[in-house]
Amino acid sequence: MRDIRPELLDELLSGYEKPSDLLGEDGIFRALKKRLLERALNAELSNICE
Repeated sequence: MRDIRPELLDELLSGYEKPSDLLGEDGIFRALKKRLLERALNAELSNICE
């Protein structure tokens, strides 16, 4: 697994004030999960189309 740079984590958590900023409806975990899944699915589609 790749290491995550501390600077990246600092940037992602810069607006953190309360737990819902991480876990809530508009929290960073939900946004990150969505982006990761989109990238994984796009990579799969790219491999299928080649």
